[in-house]
Amino acid sequence: QVQLVQSGGGLVQAGGSLRLSCTASGRPYYNYATGWFRQSPGKEREFVAAISWKGGSTWYANSVRGRFTISRDNAKNSAYLQMNSLKPEDTAVYYCATTELLRESGGVMGADSSQYDYWGQGTQVTVSS
Repeated sequence: QVQLVQSGGGLVQAGGSLRLSCTASGRPYYNYATGWFRQSPGKEREFVAAISWKGGSTWYANSVRGRFTISRDNAKNSAYLQMNSLKPEDTAVYYCATTELLRESGGVMGADSSQYDYWGQGTQVTVSS
């Protein structure tokens, strides 16, 4: 079992920045790739970004590429999502998730939420206009 605890998030004005953290406990975190997803009211959960277990490879949704950066620090059992130039449409509950094996979906590694085994509790990000 892997437990994921998220922190960060909150309320920010459009154009601002936030950093989300996801800290793992349980099994060795370096065995797992990590993804970030988000879900807005009335919408399906959507892929945001993913990072390989070593951190050498990253993938992003088109909607956030160039504004968001996913990273990880295996020594701290943590992954991060730095969100810059935030827009009101980024408002959502954000979730981190881990998997031992990333798979490609729609040409993007880690985009399919069904491949993830463990999920964080979610954290609200609200961007005001």
